[in-house]
Amino acid sequence: MKFKRTAVIILLASVFFCRYMTVPAENFDHIKQLVPGTSRENSEDQIHMENTVPEEHGSPGNLYALSAVLMDGDSGRILYEKDGETPRANASTTKVLTCILALENGAGDDYVTVSKRAASQPDVQLNIEEGEQYYLEDLLYSLMLQSHNDTAVAIAEHIGGSVEGFARMMNEKAEEIGCTDTHFVTPNGLDAEDEGGTHHTTAEDLALIMRYAIKSPTFLKITQTREYTFSDLAKKRTFTVRNANTFFDMTEGVLSGKTGFTGDAGYCYVCACQKNGKTFIVSLLGCGWPNNKNYKWKDTMTLLDYGDQNYEYRTFFREPKLPEFPVENGVPDTKSAEQKAFVHGIVAASDNAGKQKLLLRNDEKIECKVTVKEKLTAPVKKGDEIGRITFLLNGGTVASYPVTADRTVEKISYLWCVDQVFHNFFHG
Repeated sequence: MKFKRTAVIILLASVFFCRYMTVPAENFDHIKQLVPGTSRENSEDQIHMENTVPEEHGSPGNLYALSAVLMDGDSGRILYEKDGETPRANASTTKVLTCILALENGAGDDYVTVSKRAASQPDVQLNIEEGEQYYLEDLLYSLMLQSHNDTAVAIAEHIGGSVEGFARMMNEKAEEIGCTDTHFVTPNGLDAEDEGGTHHTTAEDLALIMRYAIKSPTFLKITQTREYTFSDLAKKRTFTVRNANTFFDMTEGVLSGKTGFTGDAGYCYVCACQKNGKTFIVSLLGCGWPNNKNYKWKDTMTLLDYGDQNYEYRTFFREPKLPEFPVENGVPDTKSAEQKAFVHGIVAASDNAGKQKLLLRNDEKIECKVTVKEKLTAPVKKGDEIGRITFLLNGGTVASYPVTADRTVEKISYLWCVDQVFHNFFHG
């Protein structure tokens, strides 16, 4: 009798085990009904704002510039662009990157010796002479306040060993920043060409460079200085340089800016400006030729006014109500043979996620998309990533956070099935 009972239990346990281990994962189609926009695909882990250009809506109107970009300085999102990806010569706006490389790879009290090549650069010049020595910091004021071409070459040779070596550093840095179509040949932005092509950038890339530059307090200090006096190390000559960025006197909130002009580039300008707590980057390429040097100021003001009037900061994070996710071959949380294993999803976001803000137009809406794995198979540990929640704007990712399991679900074992059969046989 005891043998028969044991045999029955083993037989029932085997059937019980096979039943549980062959139960298919439930279809996730019900998730789509509960969480609109849900898909089964895995999502990339992106926490930064991608460049998503909004559709034309109340555009700023006609601009003089051949290429123009208005960028949100905080997120890097492009708020408006006109031929923003078209490569063009960019003249002395190049010196923004020259300055940044010098700040990151040199020291202010470095001795810079002037070479023949540096001293022979065309106007605009500080008129430094071969063999003279200057502090690197002093030359950076000459570079950024009055855009001297000779000091640019002296700086480049000091930092990069040669103009060519410095150009390689510039292009590597541009790529690191995120530029996609920038090729610099000279540190001063004079029209030039090498085996890699002509000296050029795009309005989008130039805006990215300025956005990167204003993160440096020293860069801001230099470019906001109105007047600066210095001497060569021998104290034989003294110079006073004055800030040529007249946009400082046209509006409040200017953080930095750099002008430029060559025959190929036309008038160019890139600046960073704060308006009512909002940080904007404006970049302009090919903004007129002589005698239209003031077009750049008009375009800049037009774009800043457009950004300030049409964009406001709004929070975007919201935690969706997530359904239960079935776990295939998982131990259910009850003793019932009909009960299946589930986990709940928890959005693993920081406490500050709900405070994050983004510049948005009134008509712009951020889509919330939840993605889950094709199926969940036991064992599942508490905290395991089972999907992602992604916030999208115009098809680009604003932010993405993991969705994790709220509890551990062990895998069904033969011994567990024996225990269930035993329990049901004697207590059922």
